[in-house]
Amino acid sequence: MNTLNQQYGIANTLAFTLGKGDMPVAKISNDLGSASIALQGAHILSFQPKGEDDLIWMSDDASYATQKSLRGGVPVCWPWFGPHVTEKTLPAHGYARTVNWKPIASKALDDGSTYLCFELDHTNVAENLQVHPLQVTLHITVGSRLQLRLETKNCGGSAYQLSEAMHTYFKVGDVRQVRVEGLDGREYLDKTDHFSRKQQQGDVCIEQETDRVYLNTSGQLRICDAALHRTLVIDSEQSHATIVWNPWIETANKMGDLGKDGYLQMLCVETANAAENTISLAGGETHQMSCTYSVEKHAR
Repeated sequence: MNTLNQQYGIANTLAFTLGKGDMPVAKISNDLGSASIALQGAHILSFQPKGEDDLIWMSDDASYATQKSLRGGVPVCWPWFGPHVTEKTLPAHGYARTVNWKPIASKALDDGSTYLCFELDHTNVAENLQVHPLQVTLHITVGSRLQLRLETKNCGGSAYQLSEAMHTYFKVGDVRQVRVEGLDGREYLDKTDHFSRKQQQGDVCIEQETDRVYLNTSGQLRICDAALHRTLVIDSEQSHATIVWNPWIETANKMGDLGKDGYLQMLCVETANAAENTISLAGGETHQMSCTYSVEKHAR
């Protein structure tokens, strides 16, 4: 930790320490907000604007273990989302979320926010997982809003079909009292119904297991949370798909690490390029997908 703090630490703002399970963590705290990020997976564990509750949900039963995905937070699904298209033996959602990333830059910004950049360290990635020469960095800015930018460079000579997602677990008071605005009229693939193609009617409400890939999405999404009297706002760029996921009680119980009634306190609304909205990345080309999370309070 000493070397990381000497190179990238910022006095009274950014420090590297050991978290749960002795997992290295970057902790950021400034006048606008705070965040905690595990170096394994560059995985955001929490984000709180000043004076607000956490926007991010982590399971009480999450396993903080080497090369194991963390339940909750913001897992980075990369460089494929879901099962690999051709190699079914490869891990679902890629390898980015289970290997170490290394800090490569940090800065205190003029507006009071804090910038931290991670690069995936491919020296820790098994050779059979590296299906194409790629470079990826995650740019994180913590202030009153959380800004994330995932940047992928194709270092090879041939095109690569990139799929990706910020698999964000948002904290909600009671998922049964939540509405997701911004997807009305969008087509989606319903993974709970054999990937049937359907069309959203009105706001998205969660009343049962939900696993949907909304296609050709753009613009702002809003998670209206009646129980916590707030709206979580998602603004994204260069993201053309949105995944909405909640496992509901039966699947949650089978998972084993979601915690008792954890499914009621979380909702994944994922900024993504997936399914029919993958990115064809030419050799030498770079793609950036970004999202910004903020909160609006409701009058009580």
